[in-house]
Amino acid sequence: EASAVEALPLPEGPTEIIATDYAIGQDNIEGRRLVAFDIHNPVFMISAVAVVIFTVATLLFPATLGPFFAGLRDVVTSRFDWFFLIAGNVFVLLSLGLILSPLGSVRLGGPEATPDFSLTGWFSMLFAAGMGIGLMFYGVSEPLGHFTAALDGPVVENGARTDWAPLAGAAGDELAARRLAMAATIFHWGLHPWAIYAVVALALALFAYNKGLPLTLRSVFYPLLGERVWGWPGHVIDVMAVMATLFGLATSLGIGAEQASAGFGFLFGWNATDTSKTVLIVLITAVATGSVVLGVEKGVKRLSEINMVMAIVLLLFVVLAGPTWQILSGFFANLGAYGAHILPLSNPFGREDDNFRQGWTAFYWAWWISWSPFVGMFIARVSRGRTVRQFLVAVLIVPSLISVLWMTAMGGTAISLTLEGFSGISDAVLELQLFQMLSQLPLTAITSFVGIILVIVFFITSSDSGSLVIDTIAAGGKVDAPMPQRIFWCSFEGLVAIALLLGGGLTALQAMAVSTGLPFTIVLLGACWAIVKGLIGERRELA
Repeated sequence: EASAVEALPLPEGPTEIIATDYAIGQDNIEGRRLVAFDIHNPVFMISAVAVVIFTVATLLFPATLGPFFAGLRDVVTSRFDWFFLIAGNVFVLLSLGLILSPLGSVRLGGPEATPDFSLTGWFSMLFAAGMGIGLMFYGVSEPLGHFTAALDGPVVENGARTDWAPLAGAAGDELAARRLAMAATIFHWGLHPWAIYAVVALALALFAYNKGLPLTLRSVFYPLLGERVWGWPGHVIDVMAVMATLFGLATSLGIGAEQASAGFGFLFGWNATDTSKTVLIVLITAVATGSVVLGVEKGVKRLSEINMVMAIVLLLFVVLAGPTWQILSGFFANLGAYGAHILPLSNPFGREDDNFRQGWTAFYWAWWISWSPFVGMFIARVSRGRTVRQFLVAVLIVPSLISVLWMTAMGGTAISLTLEGFSGISDAVLELQLFQMLSQLPLTAITSFVGIILVIVFFITSSDSGSLVIDTIAAGGKVDAPMPQRIFWCSFEGLVAIALLLGGGLTALQAMAVSTGLPFTIVLLGACWAIVKGLIGERRELA
């Protein structure tokens, strides 16, 4: 029975175990009424009730809540853009500093721990969970949108800029506009988002596998709160983590449904209506639930590896069928542009590109942060046995380089086609732009269908791994709670996505991502301090 209470492995070798009287699951309510359950009462009940109320209200009053969501998104991104940008910079600097410092030699799980997964399986899972749907949705549309705005240059009305160009734009200069557009895109998909994920994952892995605490966000704050972390301060942290994760996932699921539905319309002439998107979410949520039932090893891992292979095949096809030399040379040129522009793009003060900074960067940072409990805990679950340096290089550097290649291939091809006179990509709605780009390459029907399948499988891997994470938090840190709870959370992710889609579309999805990301940013900044303190303790233990 002991193994059913705590499935986390003990540290291997000397580590700084935190002595606490708290036992995982001690505050849980267990039983079997209609189904088996094992829930952390305050966290599960508050989160579940809040989600149910929100979902019902959004479905009942879509006309009223639609404008509210739009206003909420704009207020959060316009008033707190500086805060999001500063926090993002802190996460990058901490991650790079740990890679270079002696603290990077600390091994997650203890000095004698060995990795639970092969390098290929590990990397496939973390990449599929962390970026999938976003890369498919924005891979073409974002570089092209930034390029068009930069090429047009600043537009000033009534003394304020109304354009969406990054920084000062590059009016009339096609090469400079291309470089600036790719630098801005890579900025949003490179070091900063992966540093956000890395901070959460490292904090969770360190305090669970080295310190012997439950695998929940509250454990990270033990150095700051002490035993109070098991009371209401900890409950609040975990509820915030559940809500941020749920709405961050719902945003991505809604975006995935928009794009998959548009793809089916592009290929087969189906109408992309709210009904079709709802049916799509229901069907994919059902498949994700099946994957959750199978668990990490059989479900999530296999789907992630399949997805990785399909994504690589699509990427290679675009590289070979598109402007190959321009893509390959552009990869290095775009990295150079990213290096040249990263400091001004990271600067939170004294800028005039309000639309770009608030509508793109602040939204993205809030979205990544709302995703971070889910992606971070999932990465922590599969990263035991790696050193901090290995972990950060793999989580920070390698996915960033792949994101650069993806954006260079997809976005660069779209920009080249547009400059050659094809206006179909820029004229299409966001969710159709990938398919319009593929329509100008050979084997359009096949590649578009592969694109739709990729969106759907990314959808599934995000939903099932997110459900595992939410369930762990809501079960007080138990990693093997009863299956009905995982099914409950997986089902409600789909319901929340449907409610937001019907109650305000993409704007509503974005509004909930940024509004839950804001308070959680404060939590992550506190986690940075806890990581350094915890790693220093590990080094002291080895001395």
